[in-house]
Amino acid sequence: MGNYPPRLCGLATFTHDLCEAVAAAAPSTECIVGAVNDCPEGYEYPSRVRFELQEKDLDCYRRAADFLNFNNAEVLCVQHEFGIYGGPAGSHLLTLLKEVRMPVVTTLHTILGQPNTAQRHVMEELIRRSDRLIVMARKGADILRDTYAVPDAKVDIIAHGIPDMPFADSDIYKEQFGVQGRKVLLTFGLLGPGKGIEHVIEALPEIVRRHPNVVYLVLGATHPHLLAREGERYRLSLERLAEDCGVKEHVIFYNRFVSLEDLKEFIGATDIYLTPYLNEAQVTSGTLAYVFGAGKAVVSTRYWHAQELLADGRGVLVPFRDHAAISDGVCSLLNNPERMRKICLDAYALGRDMIWPAMAGRYLESFQHARADRKAASRTAFAGWTLDNRSGDLPPLRLDHVMRMSDSTGIFQHAIFTVPNFHEGYCTDDNARAFILCNMLDENGGGPPVENLSSLATSYLAFLAAALNYTTGRFRNFMSHGRQWLEDAGSEDSHARALWATGNGAGRSRNEGHRRLSAQLFVRGLAAVSGFTSPRAWSFTLLGIHEYLRQNEGSAEISAMRVMLTRRLVQRWKYSATDKWPWFEDSVTYENARLSQALLLSGQWMPDAEALEIGLKSLQWLVSIQKTPSGCFRPIGSNGFYHRDGARADFDQQPLEAQAMVAACHEAARATQDESWSREAKRSFEWFLGRNDLGLAVYDFTTGGCGDGLHHDRVNENQGAESTLAFHLALAEMNCAKQLHSPPYTS
Repeated sequence: MGNYPPRLCGLATFTHDLCEAVAAAAPSTECIVGAVNDCPEGYEYPSRVRFELQEKDLDCYRRAADFLNFNNAEVLCVQHEFGIYGGPAGSHLLTLLKEVRMPVVTTLHTILGQPNTAQRHVMEELIRRSDRLIVMARKGADILRDTYAVPDAKVDIIAHGIPDMPFADSDIYKEQFGVQGRKVLLTFGLLGPGKGIEHVIEALPEIVRRHPNVVYLVLGATHPHLLAREGERYRLSLERLAEDCGVKEHVIFYNRFVSLEDLKEFIGATDIYLTPYLNEAQVTSGTLAYVFGAGKAVVSTRYWHAQELLADGRGVLVPFRDHAAISDGVCSLLNNPERMRKICLDAYALGRDMIWPAMAGRYLESFQHARADRKAASRTAFAGWTLDNRSGDLPPLRLDHVMRMSDSTGIFQHAIFTVPNFHEGYCTDDNARAFILCNMLDENGGGPPVENLSSLATSYLAFLAAALNYTTGRFRNFMSHGRQWLEDAGSEDSHARALWATGNGAGRSRNEGHRRLSAQLFVRGLAAVSGFTSPRAWSFTLLGIHEYLRQNEGSAEISAMRVMLTRRLVQRWKYSATDKWPWFEDSVTYENARLSQALLLSGQWMPDAEALEIGLKSLQWLVSIQKTPSGCFRPIGSNGFYHRDGARADFDQQPLEAQAMVAACHEAARATQDESWSREAKRSFEWFLGRNDLGLAVYDFTTGGCGDGLHHDRVNENQGAESTLAFHLALAEMNCAKQLHSPPYTS
């Protein structure tokens, strides 16, 4: 299972070559493929592909597990890269691995010595759920042992497979490319900034001065994801650089993803292969393995795989980003043909152990080892499929009503039934919520791809940017349908929600422009919070600060603000809380769980043990007072709220309260690793679906909208933005929690 041609990437090529080699080595075995799609339309796969997974659709992974189980697959061989599976750090894959019954052998194409929190969680779960782990270099096994405590006995070191090519003089192949009589330098693979090709071009003037007959061939298409995001900006910058360096007559760009047969011809014409990659922590390189095994001299930067493969004089290693060293390395080989030929012969001899038939035999040994280590339990009907072991499906993502409520300005506040209410215009509160939703869906998936998700996010962020008054540093809240601001400054809570959203964009968005603008707005608007008195504004701001710190270094001002707001909430608790009323205020009103959630985050990441304890204690009390005798979630009603020593209002129940409880309880689960909190989150979420006082679904499955509340006798049929977004944010939280049970924040 992994990427597969005609998808264009090195991992797809690897999966294809491995599968074909294993099928040839074990002709009595049926070898089938599960292919991962990165686009809704998929690809025209060959017949060997028997099932497909949409990268971001979590349900696809469950269906794939069912397919493998029902078809009695004997071994599942997973090709793993963090970026090819959906969810944070590719965590969707874990859903499949939790449910398959057969032994799992995982080939690790990337092994991180310094993973972030999400990456570490995914890797640890992947290790736990794999019977064997395959790495392609000794360095990979060392990292698994030292960073993840994996015993050597669980790891097989199997080199990257290569096609079997004859050892031949490069001059034989050059005429067909029109480079006869020249020395050919080659770099191939999908093009992107991490390849470091600019440093080779900067090295060319000196190389050409010493060897005027040199030509540098850059073979490969721009990476499809980079092409969709930036176009050919990187390639064009390289072309301009070659012209500026005066070597454009010595550089050839061939912008194609070539077939294996064509690639063999290009490699055959090569004299020196260059891998000027910029990341030391690259534990394997298929292109390096291909060319080295074909008996070509290599000049490479000192990334891990190159250090291992080119050790003991089997190639030339140079420092990163050092064009002078590249020049010297290339010329040292061209100046000494005898040394260069010996390197080529030694590389070719070593490469005979790397050809695909030999690697297929090693993989089959690993498969047999995995089967011997774990005899799969018999599959008795639907054993283990009870709801106690396999929780019910969540509703599918349906953004019809969100899109209906949105235009190029932003999202409308209110609706009359399912129709946007133009008269009420827009507000910052709802556009902030909508922007957060877009970022969560883009990062976590959990449903079918939404083609215009980026366009929606752009509109919501543009609204937030327009809402900030750069002179006062305050966000405005209400805008008329005619795009006129109706106030000079919004409430403290709306300002803080805008900070929450922009912190979220700065920490989560995969769109560079969105991320940079979000960070700018966040920093500009943060200072005003120091004068705020609303505990919810403090809490929303803390949520934004922790989101911002996921991907950004915190300044002294941001750290000081986090400490100050955390201490303010703690002091509020100490001033107000008693044994019978463990709460921050004399009343329990709206979005109550956000106060607890903010302290849970600060408690974990400052860290602050007192804040963490208060966050858990206050949230536990909220759970206890928001539960019916039958076990349903019953949020504090907005028709009177709940005051100390007074009667609580049971209605009108607001979707925002259920959403806040879902998020806070999941945060408590991450902080404590106590699954009872996940059950409380599920109970709160089911309020939307009809597990409530009236037994009526507040979420409308036909429109994708959510009613504006639960009255004592009915559901409010108006499906406004706040309520609809509350449901979809809660759904995104639930989907995320099903795939990742570790803190998503870093600081």
